[in-house]
Amino acid sequence: MLTVLRFNFAVPGLDPAALSAAYAAGIEMARHADAHGIDLISLEEHHASGDGWSPAPLLNAAMILGATCRLRVIIQALLVPLYDPPRLAEELAVLDLASGGRLTIVAGLGYRPEEYAALCRDWKTRGRALDEALETLLAVWSGEPFEHEGRQVRLTPVPRRAPSALVWVGGGKPVSARRAARLGLPFCMPRNDPALAAYYTEQLTAHGTSGFVIMPPERTRLTFLADDPDRAWARLGHHFLHEARAYASWQQPGQTSAVRSHADTVDELRAEGVYEVLTPAECVERARAAGPMDTMVLHPLVGGLPPADGWQSLHLYTDKVLPALALTSG
Repeated sequence: MLTVLRFNFAVPGLDPAALSAAYAAGIEMARHADAHGIDLISLEEHHASGDGWSPAPLLNAAMILGATCRLRVIIQALLVPLYDPPRLAEELAVLDLASGGRLTIVAGLGYRPEEYAALCRDWKTRGRALDEALETLLAVWSGEPFEHEGRQVRLTPVPRRAPSALVWVGGGKPVSARRAARLGLPFCMPRNDPALAAYYTEQLTAHGTSGFVIMPPERTRLTFLADDPDRAWARLGHHFLHEARAYASWQQPGQTSAVRSHADTVDELRAEGVYEVLTPAECVERARAAGPMDTMVLHPLVGGLPPADGWQSLHLYTDKVLPALALTSG
């Protein structure tokens, strides 16, 4: 079973000491995860939020990769139109080389006009900007000179892996599927949509390229562990609710996501099931029932909760759940 640690480092109130503690805890939790068989760290990108929600995922990824030896990091999504493409190509190549090929980004457009406004980028041309940026990344990584803004350019170094291992294209619409297929890059979807996945496969054939699709299950759950879930919901539920409501408030009309909540209260959030608090025994039972192809997404710093509580959750997973699952598989 794939185990993922999700971090977005959102801290309501933006207290500098609390933010500092969250960033430090994320690095140490990643180090702990690396030593205990957890597979993947998931980061994301947002800007102009009221709680500091993940504005610098490449920096977070670099610190985590530098502190670990084995686990992989995925940024889903990196808002590529907000970056200078040649510089981004250089930084991604360096991270790929320095980490031994342990980073993947999902190149996304984002869905909040205020993020583009805050960083002085044009929201209306974001699709073209993403196309041009991805084409620039591929040109840089070819290792050959290419034309950029009327000049011949050659940048070094190039990544150790193929572009399709380093960059996936994100999106939930046909235009995103066509973009990924045209460039011969994998397609990563925000929700379970078999029809869109099939369309991507058709587009691969039409463009004569190869790739694969990454599609979440119909139900994605964000998991926190506690010996007493009732007490954890009573003490920490407002942290879960903060994140759920903030994320829901950003969604555009008609937009769907595998982790979107519609809850307005802690009780509604608990009943909904997107966020769950399990005992170690319940977590083991769910993992066994789901089988080895399932994914467990742990969220130990959700909504700015105190790192000490996040550590308790993570230790319950690594000290009780993983050993029990290892006995089962053995």
